[in-house]
Amino acid sequence: MLPAGPAERPLIFNSWEATEFDITEQQQTELAAGLGVEVFVEVFVVDDAWFGTRTSDMAGLGEWWPNPDRFPDGLGPLADHVRALGMGFGLWVEPEAVNPDSDLFRAHPDWNLCQDGRTRTQRRSQHVLDFARRDVREWAVEWLVRTVTELDVVFLTWDMNRPFSEAGQPGAADPDPVWIGHTRGAYEVMDQPRAARPGLYVESCAGGGSRADLGVLAYADQVWTSDIDAADRVAIQHGHCQPLPARAMGTWVTDSPNSFTARPTSVRYRFHVSMTGAMGIGGDLRNWSEEDLAWSRMLVEQYKRIRPVVHGGVQYRLEHHAVRYLTEDEVVVFRFQPSAPARTAARTRLKGSTHRRPPPGRGRRAFRPCGEMP
Repeated sequence: MLPAGPAERPLIFNSWEATEFDITEQQQTELAAGLGVEVFVEVFVVDDAWFGTRTSDMAGLGEWWPNPDRFPDGLGPLADHVRALGMGFGLWVEPEAVNPDSDLFRAHPDWNLCQDGRTRTQRRSQHVLDFARRDVREWAVEWLVRTVTELDVVFLTWDMNRPFSEAGQPGAADPDPVWIGHTRGAYEVMDQPRAARPGLYVESCAGGGSRADLGVLAYADQVWTSDIDAADRVAIQHGHCQPLPARAMGTWVTDSPNSFTARPTSVRYRFHVSMTGAMGIGGDLRNWSEEDLAWSRMLVEQYKRIRPVVHGGVQYRLEHHAVRYLTEDEVVVFRFQPSAPARTAARTRLKGSTHRRPPPGRGRRAFRPCGEMP
C-alpha cells in the first residue's frame, strides 16, 4: 500500500519541542545553523505556528500563509538557508481543522462538520472542516500545492489533532455518508501535493498514533506514533509493527526529562528506541550537554549505517523485548528493558545465522555495538 519510492526514510529534525508556539525566523535559523543540525539530519521540518495569527492553539488554523510578524519576507529565506546548509526543507500542516478565531471560519462557517439542532463542540479550540465538500477540497488543494511547490518542500507532516464530533451535514437526510465522503476527500487532497511535487515525503499524524491504517498509507510514507517518552514507546512501537513495517513508523529522539512524563532517560536509550523505525530528532539541541551531543553524532552515524536493514529488511519479533531485522547478508538486533528506562538498549552483532546464508563471496557486515564510542 505504501507509495512507490526508496525504502529508506529521511532523518528529520522537527522544531516543535524546541520552540512550540514561540517561533520566529531568527530562532529557526539559529536552530538550523548555530547548533550544527546539518551534522545530524537530512530534513529540517518547521512545525506549528508558522502561519496566520497562530501564536497559540486558540487561533489561526485555516490561515495558511506565513505569519507576517514572525516571517516578514515569508518562509522563502528560511527555506533557502536550510538548503544552503545541505538539508531539505519540511513543513507541518493541519488542513482538516479550523479555529473559530480565524479568517476562514468567519468567511465560511458552513464549511464545518456539524448537525442540525446540536451545538458545535470544540476540542483544542477547533472544529473539523467538511472534506466531503468539493469547495473545501479545492480550497485545501490550492494552498497546499502552492506551498509545497513554491518552497520546494521535501517533507510534509499532515497532522489532525481533533476527534470528530457532531459529524454531519445540515439538511442532509442521512448524516452517516459524510464519514465516507470526508475520508475519501482527505485522501484526495493528501494525494495532490505529491502529484505536484514528485518525491515529496508525507507523514500522517492524528492525535499521536491514530490513522495508522492501510488506507492512509497509500498516501503517506510513514505515521507518527506518539509524543510520549522512549520507555513507553517500546510497547507502542511493538504494537505498531505487528501489521506495519518499521519504515512506516515515525520515531523521534526527544528531550530528557520527557515533557509528558517528566521521566529521565539516557541519550543512548532514546536513540536506540528511535532506531527501530524512521528516526527523527525532536529535542531542543541548544540545551543538550556536550557529552549528549557527542553521543548523538556517533549514534546517528550508527543509525544511518543500519537504516537500509531496518527499513528494507524483514522484521522478526523475538522474546524478551527483542526485535530483529534481516536482509540477505546483514542482521540487526535490538533488545530493550522497558521496565528500566535508564538502562540503554543493547544492539548485538550476530555471527553465522542459521536462518539465511549470505550469497557466495559476501559476508555479514560487522556492526560495532552502539554502547561503544568511536
